[in-house]
Amino acid sequence: MMSCSRRLTSLASVRPRFAVRNFSSAVPRLSENRMQANDPNPPVVKPNVSETNAEPTDSFGRWDGTMQEDPAVAEKIRSMQAPNRTSTWAASQQPRHEAMVGPRFEQTIMEAQPRPMAAIELIHKQPVRWTKSKVVSCDGGGGPLGHPKIFINTDKPEIATCGYCGVPFANEQHRVYLQSLPETSYPLESTNDPAEVNEQQRVTEGGLEQR
Repeated sequence: MMSCSRRLTSLASVRPRFAVRNFSSAVPRLSENRMQANDPNPPVVKPNVSETNAEPTDSFGRWDGTMQEDPAVAEKIRSMQAPNRTSTWAASQQPRHEAMVGPRFEQTIMEAQPRPMAAIELIHKQPVRWTKSKVVSCDGGGGPLGHPKIFINTDKPEIATCGYCGVPFANEQHRVYLQSLPETSYPLESTNDPAEVNEQQRVTEGGLEQR
């Protein structure tokens, strides 16, 4: 049986498996905020559109023309949310002038950037699809532009929308009630708006196609 003194001596001679490192508080960590609180001289945020856009530059793939624009006009285009929408529509959505930042949007002709219409406004231009059935199906038109086929209940006196594409449906027996309302979120009849989707192009006849 090993004595207590010999046991302590043998344990002291064993080398540690891990080296002990000294950490200094003077070295900043990656997670630390290096900006001073209440900085009297905060950094000036530079505009995303560079002033060099005022000088004509060569164009690559834009009809062999020169690329040039006024920086003030470019900033106005970048700050506009959408041609048919003045503000954001989701709590997690950033405004366009805050989302379009960084090197990707510097020295870029903003007029050539895609500015699609806000889909949340376009879908509310679609007229209600009236049906006599209490359950309808929607697949977005089928093919690669469609979505999985889902079934929508239209038994309640309200406008039921597709959870994928937002197309509205309603039952014929509730037409009089919906028409008596002061306003609805979707037009009850066609308004001949250019944004309306052709009904024959939207509905797929037959079984579920390959997606």
